Amino acid sequence: MGKLFGTDGIRGIANEFPMEPNAIVSIGKAVGTYLSKKYMRPSIVVGKDTRLSGYMVENAITSGLLSSGCDVMLVGPMPTPAISHLIKSLNCEAGIMISASHNPAEHNGIKVFDENGFKLSEEFEKNIEKIFFSEKSLLKNKRKVAIGKAQRIDDARGRYIEFVKSTIENCSLEGLRVVVDCANGAAYAIAPKVFSELGAEVNAINICPDGLNINEGCGALHPEKMCDIVKRTKANFGVAFDGDADRLIVCDEKGVVADGDILLGLFAENMLKNGFWREKAVVATKMSNMGLEMFLAERGIKLIKTDVGDRNVAEKMREQGILLGGEKSGHLLFRKYNETPDAIVAALQLAKLLKEEQKKLSILRSKIFLFPQVIINVPVREKRPLQKTHAVMKEIKIAKEILGSEGRVFVRYSGTENLARVMVEGKSEKVIKKIARGIGSAIKSELG
Repeated sequence: MGKLFGTDGIRGIANEFPMEPNAIVSIGKAVGTYLSKKYMRPSIVVGKDTRLSGYMVENAITSGLLSSGCDVMLVGPMPTPAISHLIKSLNCEAGIMISASHNPAEHNGIKVFDENGFKLSEEFEKNIEKIFFSEKSLLKNKRKVAIGKAQRIDDARGRYIEFVKSTIENCSLEGLRVVVDCANGAAYAIAPKVFSELGAEVNAINICPDGLNINEGCGALHPEKMCDIVKRTKANFGVAFDGDADRLIVCDEKGVVADGDILLGLFAENMLKNGFWREKAVVATKMSNMGLEMFLAERGIKLIKTDVGDRNVAEKMREQGILLGGEKSGHLLFRKYNETPDAIVAALQLAKLLKEEQKKLSILRSKIFLFPQVIINVPVREKRPLQKTHAVMKEIKIAKEILGSEGRVFVRYSGTENLARVMVEGKSEKVIKKIARGIGSAIKSELG
């Protein structure tokens, strides 16, 4: 049996397997067939980001779902976390988001959520893959099934806007000046409106999607323009979303970027200060900075680490009843409000924190010292187990000996691309750059 799902749903180049119409119809049929075994006439909410291929994928996945007896509720361009929320708001049995997140416009993907708004478990994914790759082709299945009905949900955007505003009790943001970079993606018609309705002065950029410019030189992967505008306009802070708005990068009033680790530290301290935090623990990944762990430990807060991936973070949070978690990359999860990372909710929580503290973000963030960290991506032709790569393991061993207890090395393969990711952390930027280059060269020579 082949494999459809990666670390974050199904991804690929639009019009190439598995993101081509015939395969997508079969994916829809597989999802619908599985759900129809659990529910009588299940309803699925389907959203998308602003990619041109979204029209093709939306129609194909809808056809597959309808043909397997599911009803479909189409909500158009919406952030990924909105789909998680709308599953419950619209009383659906599942949700599908059509997006390739931060990837370029030629890519697309399918993320599936269960009835609770959680990203699919591995068991759920395996069941769908089993149906998809079944020898009895779904397209030849002669079983008579009632055909489902599709409808457009006109008030979906309004529902989500009111939900995200409620996460800060509709607190007034009057007096705050904010630069909002929507990456020409799913947040383009929502995030600026949310901040504006709450009273903030908003400078919205990259809000003119044309189907091809999503993430192009903008958003969370390219926050430089946002940072520059924040400095020039004397804004209080800037926020840049990725294409499906489940991830954000923030900059302070000086235009200096604050990543997910900085934000996790500030949110954790604020929750502790407000006295409504029982578990005193935060979930992050192995990529999180040692500086965050030290900052939290000084305040009696435990940092629990998982493998990379916001689904891993979310699962650990649910398992241990923890309310706050996230990734250095900017996926932040507030379980009090949603079961998946929500960048707009995180941006609002930051705005509320700044209003409460009445301090500049540059002052607040200065409390958290992050160790220098370098991350490089190395193209690979195969993803051989790292333990079986002699040259790479030798370089990693040397690196660990050099860094000792004052640094660390973490090497992993990307779940969505043919890349090896090398992260090195330590006190000396010069030393860690040299170590990263050495490991990168070993990967290139052995796996490139």
